[in-house]
Amino acid sequence: MAYSETLAKRMRTILGRPRGLVEKKLFGGVGFMVHGNMACGVNKEDLIVRLSPHDFEAALRLPHIRVFDIGGRPMQGWVLISRAGYSSNTALRNWIKKSLSFAKSLPPK
Repeated sequence: MAYSETLAKRMRTILGRPRGLVEKKLFGGVGFMVHGNMACGVNKEDLIVRLSPHDFEAALRLPHIRVFDIGGRPMQGWVLISRAGYSSNTALRNWIKKSLSFAKSLPPK
């Protein structure tokens, strides 16, 4: 399985076309970057979000969320959210909003 195109379509709708947004194939899925910084994406059926340190720690205490781990290397500040954690449009919108806010706070690459 590559990645959930259904989730990617939902994300594209929520993301719209903010300045500096680029979509790229990453991690066998798709990622959305803002001014060169990864904000969010899709890995198989999971939502990937990059969060501020505060939001990252808070997210890890919630159900359906785990650290994004590529080949045994946990990615600090990145989480994977299973379908139950983003199934509502409100939940998905909130995760995307947090990830975009953090990515926009970083220096452009």
